[in-house]
Amino acid sequence: MAKQLMFDDTARAQLKDGLSQLAEAVKVTLGPTGKNVILYKSWGSPKVTKDGVTVSKEIELPEPFKNMGAKMINEVASKTSDVVGDGTTTSTILAEAIYTEGLKHVTAGANPMAIQRGISKAVEVVTKFIQEVSVPVKGHSDIAKVATISANNNPSVGEILADAIDKVGSDGVIEVEEGKGMENELTVVEGMQFD
Repeated sequence: MAKQLMFDDTARAQLKDGLSQLAEAVKVTLGPTGKNVILYKSWGSPKVTKDGVTVSKEIELPEPFKNMGAKMINEVASKTSDVVGDGTTTSTILAEAIYTEGLKHVTAGANPMAIQRGISKAVEVVTKFIQEVSVPVKGHSDIAKVATISANNNPSVGEILADAIDKVGSDGVIEVEEGKGMENELTVVEGMQFD
């Protein structure tokens, strides 16, 4: 099959369409009142999730250039998940907004490298501001509140996660698995475990 080539405004528009389609699917999951998304699986039952990166990973668009745009945003969400563990929906929304606004300026004739430098400076300013206004999490109660929000406002899961952090420490590894029963439980493994 011959390689497809696309340039300039046509290519940028296709990339934007793809990343916007992916972002629209992910946006609905934002925050504690976000909505669930049902993901079709070619095998097994559909998956219901409110996790932005899970939604992002499942999206494949039929048009190759639009799919490249979607994959760019998917990479943003995946890197956020790898580094932070949460905030994938927010990073998806920000990436779409940055691309959209940057595209407007490039289309109007702005230098793309100057825009990139401006974005880098803005990241420094925003990072500094967030560090200045951030409130450290202190103690079991705060951890349980944050964990509850991350667990779709499920206080019992939030409490178990806070207990897990109490037991393994803030640098410990916590693995959440789907159980076979109806109860939530915490199991602590000392040392290493091989399956």
